[in-house]
Amino acid sequence: MQRTARLLAVIAGLCACALSREAAAQKYPTRPVKIMVGFSAGGPVDVVARIIGDRLSNKLGQPFVVENRAGANGMIAAEGVARADADGYTVLACNSSTITLNKTLFKDIRYDPQADFAPLTTVVSAPLVLVVNPENPKTANINTVADLVAAAKAKPGELAYGSGGNGNLAHLAMELLSQKAGIKLIHVPYRGGAASEVGILAQEVLAVFDPLSAVPLVKAGKLRALAVSSAERLPSLPDVPTVAEAGYPGFDLSFWVGFFMPKATPAPILETLHREIVAAAKDPAVEEKLGSQGVVSVLGPADYAAKIAKETKELAEVVAAANIKAE
Repeated sequence: MQRTARLLAVIAGLCACALSREAAAQKYPTRPVKIMVGFSAGGPVDVVARIIGDRLSNKLGQPFVVENRAGANGMIAAEGVARADADGYTVLACNSSTITLNKTLFKDIRYDPQADFAPLTTVVSAPLVLVVNPENPKTANINTVADLVAAAKAKPGELAYGSGGNGNLAHLAMELLSQKAGIKLIHVPYRGGAASEVGILAQEVLAVFDPLSAVPLVKAGKLRALAVSSAERLPSLPDVPTVAEAGYPGFDLSFWVGFFMPKATPAPILETLHREIVAAAKDPAVEEKLGSQGVVSVLGPADYAAKIAKETKELAEVVAAANIKAE
C-alpha cells in the first residue's frame, strides 16, 4: 500500500508539473522577451531580429526587445543565451557562422552550438554570388565556373580571389569550390565583404564569392555572375546557375539568420515561438521587409538541426583541409 501510494504521489507530481508547464506556455509571454543579437545595430542579423521582434510584440502582446552584444563573431551574445534561464524569455538571433563555424575556428569558445541551444527556425537565407570583373583582361573571357576552373588549372597557385577575411563564409565557399574542383588559388583577405567587392572592381583580385550586394552590379554589367552558392537559383538572378548545376553536386552554402533558445526551454514555449516566427516571416508585409536581407526561408526545428549538423561537418572539413586560422 505504501509503495502504491508513493507511486501515485510521483505520478501526480509529474502530471502537476506537466500541467503547470502547459499552463505557463498557454499564457506565454507574460513579460518582455529579450532577443540577443551578437552584432551591431543596422547589420543583417539586427535588422532581421527587429523586423521579427516587432511582429511578435504585436501578435503576442508583450515587447520583444533587441539587445545588441556585439563582438567575437557573435560569441558574446551566444554565450549569454546559453547561460540564461531556460524560461522562454531569452532568445538568440544569430547568423550561420556563430553556430556552424565558431566552434571550429576558435579555441576559446564557451558554448556548444548544438548542445546548448534549441533551434527554432531560419528566417532568411542569403546565398553568395561567384563573380568576376568583365572589364579585367584576365577574366574577360571567363563566363562560367568551368572557365574559371580551367584558368586556375592552367596557372596553379597564381590566380587570386578575395574574401571578407580569414574564416569568412566567402573564404570558405571558395575553398570548398577549390577542393571540389581540384584547383589552387591565392587567397587575399580584405576587411569585410564590402572591401572585397571594391577589390574585384579595382581588378586587384580575379574572383569573389560576393554577398547579395553584388546583384545590382551584375545587372549593371559591372560584375559577371558565374554561379550562386545555394542549392536553388536566386530569384533576382534567374539565369545564373547554382554551383551544383555548374558541375559540383551537393554544393550548398549560404549566409542565414535564424533564432534559438536555451536547450532546456519547455517544449510548448519552443513550439509557440517557432509557430509565430514562421507565421511572421510568411506574412507578405513582413516578407517584403525581410527581402532586403535575403530570401525568406523557414525550417522546422528538426530540419534546422539537421542543416546545422551538415554545415558544421562540411565547414570543419574545409577549414582543416585549407588550414584556415581565425584572425
